[in-house]
Amino acid sequence: MFNRELKKGSAEMLVLSFLEGRPRHGYEIGKLIEVQSKKRIQFRIASLYPILCRLEQKGLISGRWVEKPGERRRRYYRLTSEGRRVLSHQRSAWQEFVATVNQLVGAKHA
Repeated sequence: MFNRELKKGSAEMLVLSFLEGRPRHGYEIGKLIEVQSKKRIQFRIASLYPILCRLEQKGLISGRWVEKPGERRRRYYRLTSEGRRVLSHQRSAWQEFVATVNQLVGAKHA
């Protein structure tokens, strides 16, 4: 499992990226992150939902309740156009940051 601070700094970007393809509910987002990271990144539901609420308040995602016969009611979230713009910017900034850290870590310092 990665350091909590690393996860905290990238949580919003992770959630936005998992909403890029299609609307999803919170539990599904959390499970996808866990599975695709091979359990190296995990979110407790209690910490994931405040992130979703914060992103919705910022206008980066929008949510709506969906009821299906025989299933519990779930809130599905989708990326807004502003969310797509912010995600694109965050990805670029993240890639630049990671490249810089890799450069510094690999360098010999006098």
